[in-house]
Amino acid sequence: MWRGKTVAVILPTYNEKDSIRAAAVDFQQEGLADEVIVVNNNAAAGTSEEIAGSGARELFERRQGYGHALLCGIDNCRADLIVLAEPDGTFSGHDLLKLLAYSDDVQVVFGTRTSREFIWAGANMGPFLRWGNWAVAKMTELLFNTTILTDMGCTYRLFHREALRTIRPHLTIGGSHFGPQLLMEVIAHGIPFIEIPVNYHRRVGESSVTGDLWKAFKLGLRMIVLVLSYRVGLQSAARIRWKGERRGRRQEATSSVRPSTSL
Repeated sequence: MWRGKTVAVILPTYNEKDSIRAAAVDFQQEGLADEVIVVNNNAAAGTSEEIAGSGARELFERRQGYGHALLCGIDNCRADLIVLAEPDGTFSGHDLLKLLAYSDDVQVVFGTRTSREFIWAGANMGPFLRWGNWAVAKMTELLFNTTILTDMGCTYRLFHREALRTIRPHLTIGGSHFGPQLLMEVIAHGIPFIEIPVNYHRRVGESSVTGDLWKAFKLGLRMIVLVLSYRVGLQSAARIRWKGERRGRRQEATSSVRPSTSL
């Protein structure tokens, strides 16, 4: 509970059997989370046994994909404040307090892993991933004139329920670039947000995406395409609105001119 608001943490799991129990317990130790939800996304054998007794609630999502797993958790969560994170040991339940503190002022709080002082030894944040995420984030900041962005791919995030309710109908990606779509929908809907540094630790096991440089590179390209598509889409929407407003003004001006009558 945070200032009268209920808090839930959603952890999607696929290949985190060796870390899922510790992660579920860690996010409950601070006493801030009312519920930890683990979404079993066709996870490795033995994962359910690790979750049992951890205090977390386990859900099952058969459609494979990071986005599908998180949407399952979101759709089955009733908390006022919803936190998304990873159960692979990279994120700390200790940082939950920081996200909640900023949630008093904005509807969405994004974490960033690019602050050097918060990157722990052995963390998978080499120059390519660190500067690649920074570059795409800065491109997004420039194109959309947002508040400071330094990490496009950080998956430690907090949302007010109202914010998720606004963007939920537009969340369509079931794969690994669901995270960037979340960020872009927040921007597209003008929802106030802030980005704060979070601790980034060494992962338990190997990531199925960022553990492979080629897969990480392809994900980065998909992020760029996604950002550009939103830019084009918003420009098109703005042009349509402008044409509609212009047409409306013309019709209004025409209707205001009364025809003269001859006697």
